Amino acid sequence: MSETVALKEYFGVELAHRLSDLIKPSHPDFPDEWFVHAVADQVGPLPLKARVAVIADALHRALPPDYAQSLQILLTILGQENETEEGMFTNGYFLMPVAFYVEKYGLQHFDLSMQAMYEITKRHTSEYAIRPYLTCHQDACMELLNKWRHDPNLHVRRLVSEGTRPRLPWAKRMPALKGDPAYNLALLVPLLNDPSFYVRKSVANHLNDLTKDYREATLGWLHVQIDRRGRDEHFAWIVRHALRSLVKSGDVEACALLEKL
Repeated sequence: MSETVALKEYFGVELAHRLSDLIKPSHPDFPDEWFVHAVADQVGPLPLKARVAVIADALHRALPPDYAQSLQILLTILGQENETEEGMFTNGYFLMPVAFYVEKYGLQHFDLSMQAMYEITKRHTSEYAIRPYLTCHQDACMELLNKWRHDPNLHVRRLVSEGTRPRLPWAKRMPALKGDPAYNLALLVPLLNDPSFYVRKSVANHLNDLTKDYREATLGWLHVQIDRRGRDEHFAWIVRHALRSLVKSGDVEACALLEKL
């Protein structure tokens, strides 16, 4: 993707053609001409997220009515896993409508949809798609997230942190899991020393979100973690990045925490 083109412009007719070409080999009956026209007729004046929704809705109408069958078709177009810490919104951008399709149409098919998100996030991201599931299927999601935080794939581990962020950019704000930030914080513990900077940055951003909505609980937890972990370089960076908003506002307790690093 060229940096000179607005991101929203990729979610239009050209992408409709690309998705059609990817789908046709596994689903020859896909109505490619109708699909392209359906997208072309609507996306023109729309912003990015609305364009993604148009494409996902057109996929829903063009694919078989059975969700499991349609999802299996879409999973055939995912391509190779992203083995780097970059590229989810560049090389994997074309999968954003697929993730939104799962987000909007898969809530009644929890197991199938979560497995799809597990695969999508290895190429693009499922950080937005998972959020309605965290609301409607919280206990089941938590069980999976507790497993995924130990997954060998860095993008899956990052999803545990990024998907549960209370203030995820481009997403509706979400309260702490089960209404208690302790559940968010517990999920993050194994990720504090994650070998991937991409994962650690997500953890720091998640903690920064929590300081805005659950300041006392988050600072108390950080006190305990600092006492346990000492001056570990990776952890110290996470704490500094996590406390940036409080430090900028002159929060005395946050500044004192940094002095312990």
